[in-house]
Amino acid sequence: MGKPGKIEVISSKPCMTEKDLSLAYSPGVAAPCKVIAKDPAKVYDYTAKGNLVAVISNGTAVLGLGDIGPLAGKPVMEGKGILFKQFAGIDVFDIEVSTKDVNEFCNAIRVLEPTFGGINLEDIKAPECFEIEERLKKEMKIPVFHDDQHGTAIVSGAALLNACEITGRKMQDIRIVVNGAGASANSCAKIFIALGARRENIIMCDSQGVIYKGRTNGMNKYKEFFASETEARTLSEALRGADVFVGLSVAGALTPEMLKDMAKDPIIFAMANPEPEITPDKARAARPDAIIATGRSDYPNQVNNVLGFPSIFRGALDTRSTQINEEMKLAAVHALAKLAREDVPDNVSATYGGKSFKFGREYLIPKPFDTRVLLWVAPQVAKAAMDTGVATKNIEDWDAYRNSLEALQGPSKVFIRSAINRVHQNSAAAGGELPKIVFPEGTSSKVLKALAVLVEEKICQPILLGYPERVKEKINALDIPALKNVPVIHPSNYPKYYAYVEKLYSLRQRKGINLREAERLMAEPNYFAAMMVHMGDADGMVSGASINYADAVRPILQTIGVYQNGVPAGLNFILLEDKFLVLADTTVNFNPTAEQCAQIAIQAAKIVEYFGIEPRVAMLSYSNFSGSGSTPSKMAQAADIVKKLRPGIMVDGDMQADTAVNPEIMERLFPFSDLKGGANVLVFPNLESANIAYKLIQQVGKVEVIGPFLTGVRRSANVLQRTTTVDGIVNSVVFTALEAQFIKEVLKSRGK
Repeated sequence: MGKPGKIEVISSKPCMTEKDLSLAYSPGVAAPCKVIAKDPAKVYDYTAKGNLVAVISNGTAVLGLGDIGPLAGKPVMEGKGILFKQFAGIDVFDIEVSTKDVNEFCNAIRVLEPTFGGINLEDIKAPECFEIEERLKKEMKIPVFHDDQHGTAIVSGAALLNACEITGRKMQDIRIVVNGAGASANSCAKIFIALGARRENIIMCDSQGVIYKGRTNGMNKYKEFFASETEARTLSEALRGADVFVGLSVAGALTPEMLKDMAKDPIIFAMANPEPEITPDKARAARPDAIIATGRSDYPNQVNNVLGFPSIFRGALDTRSTQINEEMKLAAVHALAKLAREDVPDNVSATYGGKSFKFGREYLIPKPFDTRVLLWVAPQVAKAAMDTGVATKNIEDWDAYRNSLEALQGPSKVFIRSAINRVHQNSAAAGGELPKIVFPEGTSSKVLKALAVLVEEKICQPILLGYPERVKEKINALDIPALKNVPVIHPSNYPKYYAYVEKLYSLRQRKGINLREAERLMAEPNYFAAMMVHMGDADGMVSGASINYADAVRPILQTIGVYQNGVPAGLNFILLEDKFLVLADTTVNFNPTAEQCAQIAIQAAKIVEYFGIEPRVAMLSYSNFSGSGSTPSKMAQAADIVKKLRPGIMVDGDMQADTAVNPEIMERLFPFSDLKGGANVLVFPNLESANIAYKLIQQVGKVEVIGPFLTGVRRSANVLQRTTTVDGIVNSVVFTALEAQFIKEVLKSRGK
């Protein structure tokens, strides 16, 4: 599909003009060259070295394919580069070396040190791989890591810790049989020892049977280290009474009969690829009490190296470490083991077809697409590097570091994290008080799962509406202990219920609502929630997870209402790699007037200003500064109104969308425009165009869309899309809480 291969080099700087070209190469490039010549450490400031890893192989042990050579192994190395980039934002050059000679290989790699921040050795057969890694680690001052050895060892080590936890075993007591004596097997056994297993409790086997003291056939110094004092000579004999089987060998090496001789609750790590030593179904048929892991993604407990190497290199690169030492590897093991014991967020389940995961026999280690892995592992690796003195750059602000890791996972993470940080700062300034947010849909699974995240992040004090026993039953069914103390209100049983009824009647008695109708409406959770916010018993509300948008908005507008001159409008944030756009109005007004468009623009501009960004507003149309036709005329008029009401806002229109967001088009064709630098607030002429635009971008654009958010109302209230995800609810509540804090502070300053 498309161009050959899986990777390409993309410029991180613009290269479209003559000036760009002069900076990219000659003569401008001479400036950083001179600086680096004087201070070599500056290479990390002015080049990609600090984020560049070499994936290097000679193709002598490729996956399960064996010695297929460097050319045939290249697709694997390219794929490895994708994993580095996808899971940790690390750039990779893959290098295939045409030699099997250890000296020649080491000489070729050692001289590449100026280019890279780290070396990932891949698919090199044993025992040569051991010697190559040992030599390069001694001869180079950047991390050298043979992932086939250590990646599998780190992930299986985490799985073994948790398997022992589940079965009530202690590492120092377990008997382990390792089948396979290659790179991975050697490293796994060593890391098990580092985690507490006793050397004398490990028996290693190869294709010729048990590696025992005195054996001479097929031995080398690496196997000799694991030679055991044992009478066992075959795998079957070694497994009698054993607690753990670790397979890094070939398909079918473990039989059901062998399993029957193992100890109670046997731990089976059958990690041969592509076919395991025994399949989970056969293993369970022989031993229903077994805990089983494989290297396959179609079985539970996949021991996948991608859980290790991206995050490990991330922590090593970010501290400019000179090596990846044993302490850093163990830090990764413990981080992975601890993460697996945490509740699994809904977005991870969604990635795996909605399947739920919970720490136990079929969930020993995190899933590869769990984005929390980077956030848990990289900081622990970095800390271990600093503690052991191999880091040449210390991390001073760990919160900022974790934020930077989140930024690698997409622009929405940065945006949402900045909002979360503001909520925390505002809360601290208010003596730790969190905004009270009411949720009308108290039995919605999506809402409850989102609240588990929000309570843990200390974003709000949630209030749930519904029958208390039903809500509590749902919380228990979803197993969310964090919500066990959340207040649950049934509207008609609330002490202020009739006061709310009277208030609604007074607000709407001239709008066709009599007292009896007000009583009926107040029993509906959405009206009740809106009244709680209106009366100050809650600071904000979020609804709409299970009802139509219009039905959710109506109670808010009829109860809370809009502030003076405010126009209710829906905003969506479009998040790109280096900026964000605000689209309005995407959900409320079918055909707003020029005055309404102007007010919507002002409201959106305030939100952008709140995030410390200068608003640049474009009034969109199908024309560029034509002024002819009803729509262009309306949008041009709207721009003029904004200029009069808020002279400090950069605004112009009417204009087409491409003109608005592309400053080069604007400068080249319309240099007279007041809008400079590209718009970040786009105001659409009607609901049709706005809604179509954001829905289309949401589905086909390489961007992230969050929202909609309701603006123009007197208090903080937001309505979700029914198709929203748990993450979408979390995002909406974060902004609702932030807005609630802002409004509360404004009212306080006004003495209200």
